[in-house]
Amino acid sequence: MELLEQRILKDGVLRPGGILKVDSFLNHQIDPALLHEMALELKRLYRDSGVNKVLTIEASGIALACMTAYELGCPLVFAKKSKSRNISDDIYSVEIPSFTHGNVNTVVVSKEYLHPSDRVLLVDDFLATGAALLGLKALVEQAGAQVVGAGIAIEKVFQGGGNTLRAQGLRVESLARIREIRDDGALSFC
Repeated sequence: MELLEQRILKDGVLRPGGILKVDSFLNHQIDPALLHEMALELKRLYRDSGVNKVLTIEASGIALACMTAYELGCPLVFAKKSKSRNISDDIYSVEIPSFTHGNVNTVVVSKEYLHPSDRVLLVDDFLATGAALLGLKALVEQAGAQVVGAGIAIEKVFQGGGNTLRAQGLRVESLARIREIRDDGALSFC
């Protein structure tokens, strides 16, 4: 999606270790107009897939997932990175390592929000190693539901997660695909 690529080039900040900060427009401060265009594109890509739920993981993917769910006319469910006291013990759970935070989270979804009849679109802001999406996919499978695909804002192709997921038969649609981030601070798109 050229609009997103241009915004990454204009306002993205590169950090050592392949980190791309897009917090000025995507996941800390959010540009609603850009977010809406991204959601419309995900709707276009998945409108014929029978999606009846969108699933993401807290927190930075929630905005895009919410707008996408709105456009698809279905609920958004977000997996929580810890079980709070107001969530019943009747949950699906999985451990997911975080590339960005360098830790492992036990991620949970209440069983009342995922059902075997659900056709689920996974949505997130970034795809790097694929760990978050694999974890979300596992939660959907625990529910006996079907994952119809994944909608990603930015895929860091050089980290291999997208290729791994596609090799497993998961449809992955990324709005911006970064081929490489060089040491000199330049990046290139696929």
